[in-house]
Amino acid sequence: MSTQFITLRPPPIPNITNPNTRKIPTPAPLYQKIFIPSHVYRHPSAVLLELCTSLKELHQILPLVIKIGFYDEHFFQTKLISLFCKFSSITEAARVFETVEHKLDVLYHTMLKGYTKNSALRDALKFYGRMRYDEVSPVVYDFTYLLQLCGDSLDLRRGREVHGMVITNGFQSNLFAMTAVVNLYAKCRQVEDAYKMFERMPQRDLVSWNTVVAGFAQNGLARRAVQLVLQMQEAGQKPDSITLVTVLPALADVKALKIGKSVHGYAFRAGFESMVNVGTAMLDMYFKCGSVKNARLVFKGMSGRNVVSWNTMINGYEQNGESEEAFSTFLKMLDEGVEPTNVSMMGALHACANLGDLERGRFVHRLLEEKKLGSDVSVMNSLISMYSKCKRIDIAASLFGNLKQKTVVTWNAMILGYAQNGYINEALNLFCEMQSHDIKPDSFTLVSVITALADLSVTRQAKWIHGLAIRALMDKNVFVCTALVDTYAKCGAIQTARNLFDTMEERHVITWNAMIDGYGTHGHGKEALDLFDEMQKGSVKPNEITFLSVIAACSHSGLVEEGLYYFESMKENYGLKPAMDHYGAMVDLLGRAGRLDDAWEFIQDMPVKPGITVLGAMLGACKIHKNVELGEKVADELFELDPDEGGYHVLLSNMYASASMWEKVAKVRTAMEKKRIQKTPGCSLVELRNEVHTFYSGSTNHPQSKRIYAYLDTLGDEIKAAGYVPDTDSIHDVEEDVKEQLVSSHSERLAIAFGLLNTSRGTTIQIRKNLRVCGDCHEATKYISLVTGREIIVRDLRRFHHFKNGSCSYVDINRGYADLSSGGTQRSVFFFLSLI
Repeated sequence: MSTQFITLRPPPIPNITNPNTRKIPTPAPLYQKIFIPSHVYRHPSAVLLELCTSLKELHQILPLVIKIGFYDEHFFQTKLISLFCKFSSITEAARVFETVEHKLDVLYHTMLKGYTKNSALRDALKFYGRMRYDEVSPVVYDFTYLLQLCGDSLDLRRGREVHGMVITNGFQSNLFAMTAVVNLYAKCRQVEDAYKMFERMPQRDLVSWNTVVAGFAQNGLARRAVQLVLQMQEAGQKPDSITLVTVLPALADVKALKIGKSVHGYAFRAGFESMVNVGTAMLDMYFKCGSVKNARLVFKGMSGRNVVSWNTMINGYEQNGESEEAFSTFLKMLDEGVEPTNVSMMGALHACANLGDLERGRFVHRLLEEKKLGSDVSVMNSLISMYSKCKRIDIAASLFGNLKQKTVVTWNAMILGYAQNGYINEALNLFCEMQSHDIKPDSFTLVSVITALADLSVTRQAKWIHGLAIRALMDKNVFVCTALVDTYAKCGAIQTARNLFDTMEERHVITWNAMIDGYGTHGHGKEALDLFDEMQKGSVKPNEITFLSVIAACSHSGLVEEGLYYFESMKENYGLKPAMDHYGAMVDLLGRAGRLDDAWEFIQDMPVKPGITVLGAMLGACKIHKNVELGEKVADELFELDPDEGGYHVLLSNMYASASMWEKVAKVRTAMEKKRIQKTPGCSLVELRNEVHTFYSGSTNHPQSKRIYAYLDTLGDEIKAAGYVPDTDSIHDVEEDVKEQLVSSHSERLAIAFGLLNTSRGTTIQIRKNLRVCGDCHEATKYISLVTGREIIVRDLRRFHHFKNGSCSYVDINRGYADLSSGGTQRSVFFFLSLI
């Protein structure tokens, strides 16, 4: 092996008094014993030197040492160099070293140790060259320090060269040197080489075993690490607490709960369970394996807890979706007098963010200021995220603006905050500003921007950000590609989404979920189920979100029996517990198919009390199928849960109107007026030549309003001639022609007319609406696509409608859309957006 560093010249060190001075040879026994006269220990200055705990104290005692004449003693020189190195002042250590006229070998070894602890690898190797130039014979610890530094620097090339020096200097059988070699290769991710070196060792102690176990564990080979622990026991070495603390995190990463429980059993039998570091590692393992109950029991049984243990509990609860428990644990930690750290504060802020609890978030913010922990940029990033998720984007923006130090994570948090709160332009502007500050975006930045663009539903914007990802060499990143798949689907380009999905080299469960959900929202139920079958044949296991997307796809396409089958499969075949959204999707599935009695019976048999999403879906089904009696019963339960939700009041009113029960319509509207509940106004968007045009129902403030309304009159005559019959049953107390005028001025009709007037023949019209498309507009749009020969894509609150040649991508079972702003199935495909 190469030994090129042995002949290097000494490095230039400042304030060298006499670089050519060499020591007087000292007998080996004296060097090995480093004999210190008893009077040195008894001297007060020696005692003070030993008691120095900081560089400042050392500077204070140093004049006294010089004054009484002990500065020239080799013991003091060695101790001074050692202390300067300990306090990270290698420059002062070098000055002391160069002033020594007769340098003993021990000074060189002490200086080399100092360089390996406080300098770059290059400087340490240069000093080693200086040692060899000054004819100092190396000792084994010189190489262990150098190997440690090579491993910490992940410099495999130089590490191999130092390994060569170990061999040429005859230390290849030394236990300490070879343990350091094993550690080097393990840290440089050469675990097989590390294991080869370990096997060649003539003797092994507990440290060497722990080193090779850590090598496999830290390189993601948890099961190999456990096998080594078994081998180590067979070889007569008992695993200690370090072994357990090394193995448990690796088991946590691969979610090997069964093996983790076995390790826990060993820790209990060996008496290590009471050790704080072992207990904390077990907490982390159980939480990461999803076993919250066991983690809680371990924590309860811990005789000693430190702040790391508490932080592990807070973050563990948060990782498992138990934000309420996370914050309660944070409060208990404070009650027990444990001083919180930045990690504690960030865990509490994440809990507040996920709960959307602004009041408790403000409490943590005040506590940060009291504890003077607010200067840490990571904490400030968590604060920005918390205020963003609590809908106080103004406070988040203020914190961001006042931050002097901003990392890429800070920019990402603010961009995502804008995106999550609907401030699309602000998110894009901040993204551009970030680049103007020479901050290189990472994959999370792109995911945040892509998420913002997804809400615009503009294919051109999706292609722009896709191109940017390609130029930034992030088009292979699984999270970026997954976000792009979702965005293309939300822009109506479902085939483009599938093409990108098919080219992805790596797919996570969220990738499959995005594509399945995309098919479902476009009404392609069969394609969604085919893709789900393909997913089941692979290595990626479906999760709760997968089944929610599958059931919703069945609902959108009228595949009732298939939806019932997958709901049962979710529980029986995959052991997944349905959440409220799953129950809501099932009620929507049965209700839209007209099976109202089955849907109501399903609700009564639920193991949990039905929530708003479930009852909202049931009320929507009652409106579609005009079952007033059952609808009233559902509405009563719904209003007990959320008495101030305007969308459901409007839905109930429309149900009464469809049944010509005008007195009850008036009663609902009067109740809304008393409670000051307002209906969310219908709004539709259409993009034309890089400009987004917004239309509200009945609005006349657009520059082309007169032209639009005139065209709608003409279009109305054409679609009536083709067979369209206006549905005006929900309108009362006005003449029939006024009723028709009211339904024809809904926001989506205005947007469609604008698009038809301002684009050439053959161009697809894409509309986005903030509410559900009403039944009359749905029917009218089918006829508009027929008489104009245009394809019209409408994305409403829940799904896409592809109108072409007089038909919609949805089967007749999906007719009768309720115009409401909430209710039905709420789902979020991308859990990863809260993590990144």
